[in-house]
Amino acid sequence: MPSEPKPEELAAIWRDILQNDTKSWVLFEHGTCVILMEPSGDLATQATELLSQWGPVQVATPSADFECMELDGEPVSGWIVTGHHPDVLNYVLPEDAERVGSGDLQVGLLGRSNRDADGTELRVIHVEDNRPRV
Repeated sequence: MPSEPKPEELAAIWRDILQNDTKSWVLFEHGTCVILMEPSGDLATQATELLSQWGPVQVATPSADFECMELDGEPVSGWIVTGHHPDVLNYVLPEDAERVGSGDLQVGLLGRSNRDADGTELRVIHVEDNRPRV
C-alpha cells in the first residue's frame, strides 16, 4: 500500500524539490505536480485542464513513456518521474520506491501509475500561487 503523506507535507516536499518561489504550481492527490509556466485565472482549473490531457496513460503511446531521477537527499530523498509533458512531474517517496523494488523501471511504473490516477481523478490538494502581486 502506498504511503500517504498529508497534503501539507507533500506540498513542503515539492517546495524543497522546486527550490523556487517564483513558479506557480498545483499538487494532486497522488503526488503529481503541474508547474504552470504561464499562470492565469484559477490555477487549480488551469492545472486540472492540463493534467486531464497530459496525465492519463495510454499504452503504446508517448503518454506511457517516463524517465526517473533519483533525488540524493539534499534537500529531499525519493524519486521524480517525468512523462511526455515537461511540466507534469510525479514524486515517489523513498518508502514507496523501496516497496516496489527501487529500480528505475519499478519506480517509473509507480510514478506513471500515480500520474495516470491523478490525470483521471483530478483531485487538487494544494495550489502554490507565486504570481507577482500587483
